[in-house]
Amino acid sequence: MAHIAIIGAGLGGVPCAYAMRKRLGHSHRVTLIGSSPYFEFTPSNPWVAVGWREREKTRVAMREPLAAHGVEWREQPVDSIDAERRVLRLRDQSTLEYDYLVIATGPKLAFEEVPGLGPDGHTASICTQAHAVSAWEQYQAFLRDPGPMVVGAAAGASCFGPAYEFAMIVDADLRRRKLRDRVPMTFVTSEPYIGHMGLGGVGDSKGLMEAELRQRHIKWITNAKVSAVSAGEMLVQEFDEQAQAKHEHKLPFRFAMVLPAFKGVEAVAAVPGLCNPRGFVLIDQHQRSKKYPNIFSAGVCVAIAPVEATPVPTGAPKTGYMIESMVSAICANIAAELEERPAVAEATWNAICLADFGDTGAAFVALPQIPPRNVTWTRVGKWVHLGKVAFEKYFLRKVRTGSITPVYERYVLKMLGIVSLKGSES
Repeated sequence: MAHIAIIGAGLGGVPCAYAMRKRLGHSHRVTLIGSSPYFEFTPSNPWVAVGWREREKTRVAMREPLAAHGVEWREQPVDSIDAERRVLRLRDQSTLEYDYLVIATGPKLAFEEVPGLGPDGHTASICTQAHAVSAWEQYQAFLRDPGPMVVGAAAGASCFGPAYEFAMIVDADLRRRKLRDRVPMTFVTSEPYIGHMGLGGVGDSKGLMEAELRQRHIKWITNAKVSAVSAGEMLVQEFDEQAQAKHEHKLPFRFAMVLPAFKGVEAVAAVPGLCNPRGFVLIDQHQRSKKYPNIFSAGVCVAIAPVEATPVPTGAPKTGYMIESMVSAICANIAAELEERPAVAEATWNAICLADFGDTGAAFVALPQIPPRNVTWTRVGKWVHLGKVAFEKYFLRKVRTGSITPVYERYVLKMLGIVSLKGSES
């Protein structure tokens, strides 16, 4: 009997645990390791931050659902990985041996790279549900005394969608409260242009997103590097196309939310030869570590080169559909090895994103993620907002029942009306 250990109980780890158990039956041991009792649906965080969702409605306690499917559950952070001996040391100093390891930890949030950035500094975050709850507390105080607002993404960020979503959702919320006229808003981003999203754009995402910001009276600064944040003021350097600083902005704010750059979590980054200098796991086309053949990885913690060089560093995003594809490949490859067959499954790194704008939304499809593409597809409408709300409920129900994979293929693609992944449409 082999033991498969999975680190990380998020959008990659939980589906992987269920899929691994379904694929292997009960002839092998599967353990999921998470740092909290819950699976948290991260895409709900912008709603939590403005009071549109309660935290309890967007998470699932995992012990009982996992037990019902024969998956062991360890609620402890991993402090270290001994990849040579195949041993994990957990925060409570217990150890766990494994035959195969799947790393799906997500990122370390590198707030420390910008002085004053983050919940321990002067800006809010929506990267975790705890951060989103704290942002909601700050936002309520802001509503009592509104003023300038700054939203955006720092240099090195690789997840721009939630920043756009938060800006649009806040705009919609303030209009509902009849407070929008009292809140000048600025969107600050390391992208070379609005709608780049770390993907080199998707179709006419530049024109589409610029139009949305104009319609909502949100100013923007691109090629921007947040250099420091103090109480009520953000210093932002703006660069030209040759990466030369051309202007420094001093932006006053009463409320600010800026997404940080990502790094690899410490326990993973510390394993010799496992990661790149930023701590992301180096993998081959089968999601396998290039140094340790029994270690696989999926999700945000995987090393993916930027789509293109940009004046201010930007990273490539890992969307839910891509993560699901990585998980499916890992499960197929581990199952193949246990059956003494070669591991040949490869993930399809496609980008599919539903971006909620509060009262409307945009859907982006890029197949493959890195251009040139076979399919480039964008649509805007209130149906995207409604579809994302419905998808949240659908995904959480799948987590509770353990029938989660392939959720994006069964729901999102059908909702978008994409029958074939061949050809081109824009």
